[in-house]
Amino acid sequence: MLIVPRVCVVWCSDDHKIYYIPAQDKFSKREMVQLHVKRGDESQILFSATVDVSIETLTQQVCAIYNGRLKVDRICSEIPELADHGISLPLNMQGLTDDQIMELKLKDEWEDRCIPSGGAEFKKDELGRRNGHAPNEKMKEVLRKTVEEAKALISNKQVQANVCFTMDMVKEALDQLRGAVMIVYPMGLPPHDPIRMEFENQEDLTGTQASLQVIPEEEAQLWWASKELQRGKKLQDYVGKNEKTKIIVKIQKRGQGAPAREPPVSEEEQKKMMLNYYKRQEDLKKLKEGDDDSYLQSDWSDRQALKRQFQGLTNIKWGPR
Repeated sequence: MLIVPRVCVVWCSDDHKIYYIPAQDKFSKREMVQLHVKRGDESQILFSATVDVSIETLTQQVCAIYNGRLKVDRICSEIPELADHGISLPLNMQGLTDDQIMELKLKDEWEDRCIPSGGAEFKKDELGRRNGHAPNEKMKEVLRKTVEEAKALISNKQVQANVCFTMDMVKEALDQLRGAVMIVYPMGLPPHDPIRMEFENQEDLTGTQASLQVIPEEEAQLWWASKELQRGKKLQDYVGKNEKTKIIVKIQKRGQGAPAREPPVSEEEQKKMMLNYYKRQEDLKKLKEGDDDSYLQSDWSDRQALKRQFQGLTNIKWGPR
């Protein structure tokens, strides 16, 4: 028996050719529960999952994407410094002046190894964190463009575009950044450079603001409708078996208590309501101005004026003339 796969026939007007594309089975695409993940009041990602997924797995997947986006964001904030001032100085040289470095006879052994492609242009780092041997303008543009692309890929604006995040998107952003750095620095970065440490998952965030944002996987919790999603259960234990569901969940560390509930109306809806209220007030003001009856005191609005004119009773004044 010969089994012929179902195909769609597509005519391309550009090259005047017919293409045969495998047709997707409409029954093979399963509906998924859509989770709008927030941290506090700030949107983070959209994530799709089946109702029979365990909360343990769901929490791990969401937490991995959340922390991965933070890693990409940290690298994107550090690469412009690399583009402007070159590689990072050794820790024992950071923050020292040139005179202090000479007095202590310190030497950056990575300066001659990590030379950017196309040569370096000196631009002193006022903070004393980097050696000042920056890439040329062409290589800077490579880094800047890649940073923009990576930021767009993991941006929370993807939520407005109804794009569901996957870990592959985070990995793609990291690969783009890693590739751009390798193009500019073929010999690699020194092991103490924060960008290399991020790529190798050896970053030390102790005492930094970034450490407050990262949520360790074992401490992550998901909350929905003021209820903590317990790791021993499945998603369907909370939202039912309807796959066509969209819920707002919040991620946070264990021990921080229940997060604030979502407002009854969104910020966008509240703005629309205020705008409609303002327009209504303006309309009522115009109607009130249109109901002004001061014209009734005018001569032209007096219904008895013609009668008094025929009777000669107009322009009558009392008192001596």
